[in-house]
Amino acid sequence: MQRQNDRYLRALQCQPVDCTPIWMMRQAGRYLPEYRQLRTEAGDFMTMCKNPDLACEATLQPLRRFDLDAAIIFSDILTIPDAMGLGLYFEQGEGPKFKKPIKSLSDINQLSIPDPQTALAYVMDAIRLTRKELQGRVPLIGFAGSPWTLATYMIEGGSSKTFTKIKKMLYSEPSSLHLLLDKLAESVALYLNAQIEAGAQSIMIFDSWGGALSHRSYLEFSLQYMHKIVSLLKRGTRGQEYSKNYIPVTLFTKGGGLWLDNIIQTGCDAIGVDWTVDLSLLPKDKVAIQGNLDPTVLYGDRATIQHNTDLILKEFGPHNGHIFNLGHGINQDTPIESVEILVDTVHKLSKRDHNGES
Repeated sequence: MQRQNDRYLRALQCQPVDCTPIWMMRQAGRYLPEYRQLRTEAGDFMTMCKNPDLACEATLQPLRRFDLDAAIIFSDILTIPDAMGLGLYFEQGEGPKFKKPIKSLSDINQLSIPDPQTALAYVMDAIRLTRKELQGRVPLIGFAGSPWTLATYMIEGGSSKTFTKIKKMLYSEPSSLHLLLDKLAESVALYLNAQIEAGAQSIMIFDSWGGALSHRSYLEFSLQYMHKIVSLLKRGTRGQEYSKNYIPVTLFTKGGGLWLDNIIQTGCDAIGVDWTVDLSLLPKDKVAIQGNLDPTVLYGDRATIQHNTDLILKEFGPHNGHIFNLGHGINQDTPIESVEILVDTVHKLSKRDHNGES
């Protein structure tokens, strides 16, 4: 029987590990040929998300290739707006879009908070199935988008580079935007608690577009609502020692390096950071840090990948509480052999900094 690997959960609780754990955002994705084949067979992305068997298979695929320390359930951050009836669909080469974007206070008032056990039952079924298939080999991460990030897609109608529509509402109708964000925060909390109940062993909240906000706006329209979600999660009680039953939560704001002290105050267990952050300047041992290799480093040769990985490990230093990750999702044209080099390098080089047991 394969030994269970819990170094990821230990690191999230700032406990000793034998080496630094690693997983990658978007580790189940288009850089893998088996994923591309599965998506072709499924027909479209949302069919994969809504079929528990396909979602489980996509979740497990990268674990068969790489010695990763965690799995993350295959899904999408936009499942909640879809369950709210906005009509999520994906255009080839254009990303997500909504048939019914939010345009007014009336639209917000008509939104109902989805019951995760019915409207999003397919995610819970995928989590239960994946936990069964993993057999405890590595922990399973559940996730959701932050209220601000979800709202950007819902109001813009899809992806955006300028966020003009949502910022117009922010400055001209702030009370309307707060109403939407409050509904989303309640929805996300219910959704994540359902994931925990289904078997998710760690939770991550992706605030992909928080970095587009000004300082004051970030605190008011993004972080405030993530703080609310953290306070509502059924995580259990974290003690001084490692607890297998505690559910850690990680907050990741892309471009959020200016607000790390504020993010810590939410009571989260870990902060995800992108490649703009100097890990040597961050607090150690009281909050875990996830990150932060630039994904484009993986286009380099073996020596380049090893060198940049080593720089990050040395930057963090011989402390507990580091989860190695990319500073954002893996790019779809990343060479598979580069991922193998990265994972092996992290495990090998980080042993010099750790004497604990995993």
